[in-house]
Amino acid sequence: MRLSAMGDVAMTVPVLRAFVKQYPEVKITVVSRPFFQPFFDGIPNVSFFAFDEKKQHKGFLGLFRLFNELRKRDIDAFADLHNVLRSKVVRNLFALSGKKVAAVDKGRQGKAALTRAVDKIFKPLPTMFENHSKVFEQLGLQIDLSNPIFPKKAVLSDDLKTMIGNPQKLIGIAPFAQYDTKVYPQDLMQEVITALSKNSDYSILLFGGGKKEIAILDSFASGKSNVINMAGIIKFKEELALMTNLDVMLSMDSGNAHIAAMLGVKVVSLWGATHPYAGFMPFNQPLDYALTADRKQYPLLPTSVYGNKIVLGYENAMRTILVGDVITKIEENLKLSKKLPAK
Repeated sequence: MRLSAMGDVAMTVPVLRAFVKQYPEVKITVVSRPFFQPFFDGIPNVSFFAFDEKKQHKGFLGLFRLFNELRKRDIDAFADLHNVLRSKVVRNLFALSGKKVAAVDKGRQGKAALTRAVDKIFKPLPTMFENHSKVFEQLGLQIDLSNPIFPKKAVLSDDLKTMIGNPQKLIGIAPFAQYDTKVYPQDLMQEVITALSKNSDYSILLFGGGKKEIAILDSFASGKSNVINMAGIIKFKEELALMTNLDVMLSMDSGNAHIAAMLGVKVVSLWGATHPYAGFMPFNQPLDYALTADRKQYPLLPTSVYGNKIVLGYENAMRTILVGDVITKIEENLKLSKKLPAK
């Protein structure tokens, strides 16, 4: 069970892919929000159970109803990958019925030490992928993540092929995040996009959503024939298919970074108030793919785990990530293989 957010749900996918490869005799039911179902399509032995937050599974009675619906599937064990009030209720109901249960340890103490202003302990914490794996280990099912498995790149529809053309290199850019402290300044992002667009071998696809974001993406693409705003044009499943064809994705510390990574795409990520050491580095990406704000100029970084804490004087921290460094890192990755190998 993992209900939200998008990036967190995406981070369960590489773990489940490894699990089903190593335990082909075990069936998994994923409980999550309906929107996330495409993440799990095509994974062997994995079925999806849609959590209906507004009606069927609302409130305690709804959670009890959810428990009874799941129990009909002859569940032997319950893996709580969320560890919030809702999942705790369902987990405890399974425990009371005599089933094995385990819950993720979010490592709050370590994260507090990493992000506090005084006596900060600046060291890498276990990744969420490791934390998720430990949940299954508590259930007696150890997972080896050292040989990751990714889906094959999708065959694109004729409409999508026409839309993106036939570039030698396909670059995705997802310039938004939930909090402004994690977003690269628009003027600098415009410089990155403008510089990349000068190479006619590249097609640059912009990802986002919502009227405000679409307007900004339109401004990024304006006047550039090889820069295409995909936001609001294609459905989510088509977006996932398109992402499997990317050579590299440039993303903030956001859901799109984790979606691209779960598909085996190389991800260059930009970090402001947050930091990869908190355990949210995209899956199977080397640490040098992450460009972070300068801690010499801004020694309190990271100031929060999720970017929701505003620290006075740190508004321009991401400006210390140089445009030239972003472009260089993207082009370094373009010289490497197109996609991390599928298995």
